[in-house]
Amino acid sequence: MSELKEQMQEHFIRYASYVILDRAIPNVVDGLKPVQRRILEILWRQSDEKLHKVANIVGQTMQLHPHGDAPIYEALITLANKGFVLDRQGNFGNICTGDPPAAARYIETRLSPLARETLFNPDITEKLPSYDGRNLEPVTLPAKIPLLLLQGAEGIAVGMATRILPHNFSELLEAQIAYLEGRNFKIYPDFPTGGILDKSQYDKGKGKVKVRAKIEIKDPKTLVIREICYGTTTESLIRSIDEAAKKGKIKIEAINDYTTKDVEIEIKLPRGQYAEEILDALYGFTECEVSLSSQVVVIKEGYPWETDVHEILSYNANKVVEFLKRELEIERDRLLEKIFYKTLERLFIENKIYKKIEAVKTLEGIHETLHESFKPFHKKLLREPTQEDRERLLQIPIRRISQFDIDKNREEISLLENSHHTVEKHLRNVKKYAIEHLKALIAKYGKEYPRKTRIKAIEEIDRRAIQTKELKVGYDLKTGFIGTKVTGAEQLICTNFDKLLVFTKEGTYKAIPIPEKQYIEHLICAAVADKKTILTVVYKSKDSGQVFAKRFIVTKFIQEKEYRYFDEGGELVLITIKPHPTIELQFSSPKQKKETVALKDIPVKGPHIRGTCLSKHKVKRVIHT
Repeated sequence: MSELKEQMQEHFIRYASYVILDRAIPNVVDGLKPVQRRILEILWRQSDEKLHKVANIVGQTMQLHPHGDAPIYEALITLANKGFVLDRQGNFGNICTGDPPAAARYIETRLSPLARETLFNPDITEKLPSYDGRNLEPVTLPAKIPLLLLQGAEGIAVGMATRILPHNFSELLEAQIAYLEGRNFKIYPDFPTGGILDKSQYDKGKGKVKVRAKIEIKDPKTLVIREICYGTTTESLIRSIDEAAKKGKIKIEAINDYTTKDVEIEIKLPRGQYAEEILDALYGFTECEVSLSSQVVVIKEGYPWETDVHEILSYNANKVVEFLKRELEIERDRLLEKIFYKTLERLFIENKIYKKIEAVKTLEGIHETLHESFKPFHKKLLREPTQEDRERLLQIPIRRISQFDIDKNREEISLLENSHHTVEKHLRNVKKYAIEHLKALIAKYGKEYPRKTRIKAIEEIDRRAIQTKELKVGYDLKTGFIGTKVTGAEQLICTNFDKLLVFTKEGTYKAIPIPEKQYIEHLICAAVADKKTILTVVYKSKDSGQVFAKRFIVTKFIQEKEYRYFDEGGELVLITIKPHPTIELQFSSPKQKKETVALKDIPVKGPHIRGTCLSKHKVKRVIHT
């Protein structure tokens, strides 16, 4: 049993490490997960500025990725929709509407100019064997932009998860410049879906941000949503608005989705509702406002690293300097090698050293003659010629020797030396060179990636206050009108989300939404449908002359459906919501004395239950005392 436990523990640790390092968590150097890096590597190998079928790229990537084609395809779609490293042609889905992409055989992609310029350099890319040993794949790409913060990332591994929000291209590079110059900097998220961002609790990526949809007031009765919150879709947003309406949190008349390339969701409001007043409710109860938490976990030097966005940006800025220095050193060595060979070639032809080997019959003798012939010129050369250098000289054809132009050779060497001096100058101050490099990227690509999310302080929505905000509804029994714009003697205090119960003299009632002004025929009473208001009713039977009383609470109803609260053939005597009503009964027979009845003693039942008979005798008159 102990051996099994040890084996299970070992296998679990290996599995957890694999998921963390090789699947779910991005690397801090290039901001990519392994599958994303493999996709870009394949595209780089086939990079000819032509579009490639996604199905072909997926198939080629399987040479490097030890899993199926489905996760490769999904990763490529996600990478393409970020909008930075891949150009697209065809239907790659829509991040705003949530519409799915077309099949891999119908869509095409290629590396973007930004990716080709900033992510690849085979000379400084460390590679290791792929899972089957047949190919080499990069450990990380030498990214000279903070791709991790630019694109953002999400991943769930064993025992840890990461969520890094996307940021703005120009702002990130400006922040890197500030870091390299020793100045303070701050960076905040920028979402591809736009919206409004509250950064107050971001805390360098360790906290959260509040995001709101951009809502325009088209007219007092119409709202139009132009931008949605990151992580939501038009479909999920509309669904959240419908659910809020069903729960009575907001009131809408209709919602229409006209989204095509740009988001456009139109909300029509019913009577009594105004665009200015409903905005807080939309933010409070729907996906028009969301809170996004950020948790920054990345892979650094083979281990998980929990950090913040400022640390990542500083690390990436130092990596830019490191990569550029290595590129400059490689370029310097390449230039020195070119200068050396061109000088060697000129000395070989100008001093007619080639004539000294015409009579030599062995290869060893030729090399020995050349070695001795170049000794007087060692001071003019950057280094002593090797056998490989001499072998290259022997490959020069006679025609090239006869047509050799010394002046052109000297001019080419001069140009190479100027380039070498420039490289040496940059190497003496690599940090300044890196700053100029970043400024050039901003000038070249900055306009393509403007900030889409507007930063603005967002006040906390008090959902309880929205629900309990008082609203005055008046009704006039003489005219039969009820609503917020009715200045009747009778007043009700309710909230914007309440329903009203309206009662008629004919013994019917129904529930209605709060109107601005609505006519109710034979209106006699109104109450808030709060499922706790007690109504007291006294009615008289026309046939027997007996008087009945009842107390009830309306707890169930269908809006606008008509119900009865006393039997047909009855005559309403009194309906009130006062807590302790009292009436006086006057009888038809002069022998019967007047009788006072306290209606509060009648038990509360349902609205459809028959009332309690107050007297067996015929009642002539009922007076409300």
